[in-house]
Amino acid sequence: MDVLQIVFNEISAAEISRLDTLEQLDLLDSFRVSETDLEQLDGERFGKITRDGKVLYRFRAKDYRFYFEVTDAAVVVHRLLHKGTFSDFLFRSKMPLAEDEALAQSKHFWKLIDEGRNARRL
Repeated sequence: MDVLQIVFNEISAAEISRLDTLEQLDLLDSFRVSETDLEQLDGERFGKITRDGKVLYRFRAKDYRFYFEVTDAAVVVHRLLHKGTFSDFLFRSKMPLAEDEALAQSKHFWKLIDEGRNARRL
């Protein structure tokens, strides 16, 4: 299957631009999404978070998480966040859930995603 086009909004583009150039290139090189990946989520690299009928996917690359949705054969990256963001969240919330499950229940996480959804695409 074909690899889908990846589009960053201005928030996710700003997040990745904070990294040094080599780290950016390494992350972008590893972030490849095909329809097969999304149909057969492996749980380690790819995950799926659902809330109120909205589907969001997660891709893990090293210490980072890409949170994106698929629209019209494109992948729109809403946020790129360091794993420490969620490790701290899970520790403070003392939730005995997996990362994706905990995020699906977090209003703060969905606020971050909605900010990304509403940001201008680059």
